[in-house]
Amino acid sequence: MSRLVGLFDSGLGGLTVLRQVQRHYPHSPCLYLGDTARVPYGTRSVSDIRAIAAEVVRWLRQQGVEVLVMACNTSNALALDVAVAEAGVPVVGLIDSVAAVIDSDHVGVLATPATAASGAYRRAIHAVRPAAAVTEVACPAFVPLIEAGDLQSAELRRAAQEYVAPLLEAAADTVVMGCTHYPLLRPLLQELLPPRTRLVDPAEAAVERLGPLLANLGDLPEGEQVGHAGDPLLPEARLCVTGCATSFADGALRWLGRRPAVQQVDLRSAGCAF
Repeated sequence: MSRLVGLFDSGLGGLTVLRQVQRHYPHSPCLYLGDTARVPYGTRSVSDIRAIAAEVVRWLRQQGVEVLVMACNTSNALALDVAVAEAGVPVVGLIDSVAAVIDSDHVGVLATPATAASGAYRRAIHAVRPAAAVTEVACPAFVPLIEAGDLQSAELRRAAQEYVAPLLEAAADTVVMGCTHYPLLRPLLQELLPPRTRLVDPAEAAVERLGPLLANLGDLPEGEQVGHAGDPLLPEARLCVTGCATSFADGALRWLGRRPAVQQVDLRSAGCAF
């Protein structure tokens, strides 16, 4: 029997992680929660983020998830311990996952203000590469501009140029997209960074770690890869939000390739069981 995989983020960004999970494990049902009533997380206080993470994880556990993927770098950076304590099931984080696959000593990290201020990426990378120079850059404008939907806007380009500048100065040859929204900016970032710069999506590393967990739980064989980059969201996924379901469905179109069904939920209820 396939295990229900739970994922959460403050908004649309975690859909990049969901897509990776479904491409690799297309027979594993997924429940995604977008906490859109409180987006963005990245400018909130540490205490707020930790309280939110506890509430979100408790709700997901009520729905019967058997593996939890923190599809949000900010909550991963500041509340991984909270998620582990509340989940009661295996938890996969983005930051430790990606740190394990970094093979450079000149690393840049683009992240939300809360993630950058936490130093979580620097600590995780130094745990495996102590000599690495890690430049973390806070990008407060990115999430609101990405959620607004115009990825070609002059304002977004100006913000990207500002945030990339410290990475160019530091000669970073590997850049981690330290927010699940940022993979949508890959073409723009590739244009602004030197040609040989490696752009790293933490979701890819997290999905690699998810396979053994599913296998240990008796799920389908580890490493199943049936999906392709252009595949639409598979029907096993269920999308829930704490804010407006219509707005989320409209915004999800460009992330998933089709307009999905979305349900608004109250995290204090036990509704929306998979």
